[in-house]
Amino acid sequence: MITSYAPNATHGASAHDIRQEVARLRRLATLLDAAFRIPGTKARWGLDTLIGLLPVGGTAIMLLPSLYIVWKSWNLGVDRPVLARMMGNIIVEALADLVPVLGDVFDTAFKADLRNVALLEQHFGLSTPRTA
Repeated sequence: MITSYAPNATHGASAHDIRQEVARLRRLATLLDAAFRIPGTKARWGLDTLIGLLPVGGTAIMLLPSLYIVWKSWNLGVDRPVLARMMGNIIVEALADLVPVLGDVFDTAFKADLRNVALLEQHFGLSTPRTA
């Protein structure tokens, strides 16, 4: 739980502040990865897919909000191994985005930003494990 963290581990943020920040990052990740539903399906996509359609530049542009989520996580005091997993998710998605069309399909399915917020929530005990 959040309350078990020492104040310096979260850079002085209170449990309330952490919950608010994580919720804000969840909204950002949803906008990036799952804001829109493909009609007639359960599949969702976000601005990352749309802007990622721009050759090379789209991928570079969308790295910024993804890195912002990691930076905010670091500011909240997330452990280095978790931050490394977050960076790994971003790298996997960015490398896949370099492949025209298939990279965009992968990006739509992989959803690195939502994965990273889930890691953040798990780190602070804000999420419940999902069952398959």
